[in-house]
Amino acid sequence: MLLLDVMDTLVHDPYHREQPAFFGLALDQLQALKHPTAWIDFELGRITEEEFLRRFFRDGRPFDHLAFRQHVAASYRWIDGMEELLAELVAEGFEAHALSNYPVWYRLIEEKLRLSRYLAWSFVSCRTGVRKPEPASYLGAARSLGLYPSQCLVVDDRPANVAGARQSGMAAILFEGADALRQELDRRGILTALQTKS
Repeated sequence: MLLLDVMDTLVHDPYHREQPAFFGLALDQLQALKHPTAWIDFELGRITEEEFLRRFFRDGRPFDHLAFRQHVAASYRWIDGMEELLAELVAEGFEAHALSNYPVWYRLIEEKLRLSRYLAWSFVSCRTGVRKPEPASYLGAARSLGLYPSQCLVVDDRPANVAGARQSGMAAILFEGADALRQELDRRGILTALQTKS
């Protein structure tokens, strides 16, 4: 069972470049001005999108919420090579689920890129109420799927999330690009098995 991170594993995350650029700021400048907990609360589904945007800046300064949302949505795109690799895996019978720290904006990703062709949006933090690398995020996913943790393979671009998966008894791969992931899957015999089956 594949449990896949989404942002910066499957889909480009606009947080680092496009969001600061909207305000004419560098990332470190934006981080200094943002509300310290609003994004996490939004990811966990504790606050609505409207409340998140209202609290976006710690000083409550106004900005065009609709334009910002549209700017973020326009920035979503597949990480090079990942749609092809995921399509290949799913076509050969692997079941894939999102295991993602993200707010309801995952629906914007779905509208633009239609990830549901390849995976189920099963374990998004705004729906589960837990974030990686909390053990409950991994163990809850396995329990929901009726699997032992050892039957799951996590792919994530953040070392802390990979470590959390391994500590929860799951196999995990640190994502460093589609080519590197393909090589690692081949090393583990996964792609080799698919090629033999073909």
